[in-house]
Amino acid sequence: MNTRRNFLAAMVASALAMAAGGALAAPPSVEIVAMPHPPVRMALAPLREWLAAQGGKLTVKEIDIESPLGEKRLAAAGLSGHIPILILIDGKHVFVRKDGGKVAFVNFPNIPGTPPGARGEWTTADVQTVLAGRIR
Repeated sequence: MNTRRNFLAAMVASALAMAAGGALAAPPSVEIVAMPHPPVRMALAPLREWLAAQGGKLTVKEIDIESPLGEKRLAAAGLSGHIPILILIDGKHVFVRKDGGKVAFVNFPNIPGTPPGARGEWTTADVQTVLAGRIR
């Protein structure tokens, strides 16, 4: 009888732990590692507005890419040189799109008016899509 009671108690405890696991999971983290200059601020405005609207569903951290910490984050991502923007989601900046292609959240978003040499291959919608699959 004691064995059965212990077994049932263990099953209930396991079920509760699994149910709570999703609730206890940390929200996705987003790091915007970027230059603080006006063109960069304007290019990131739509993304920042969307991130702010998500409230507590995300953890957002902003880092000046020209600071020692920003340079460290850039190097940790395997990047160097004159990069105005790096977006990290849970520490990664390269993701696979639904069509199988890769997208890297580096440089300016691909929007009209961005100079070709500084234009990345990502859009705010790409960031939103990656995060949509992680937001609870």
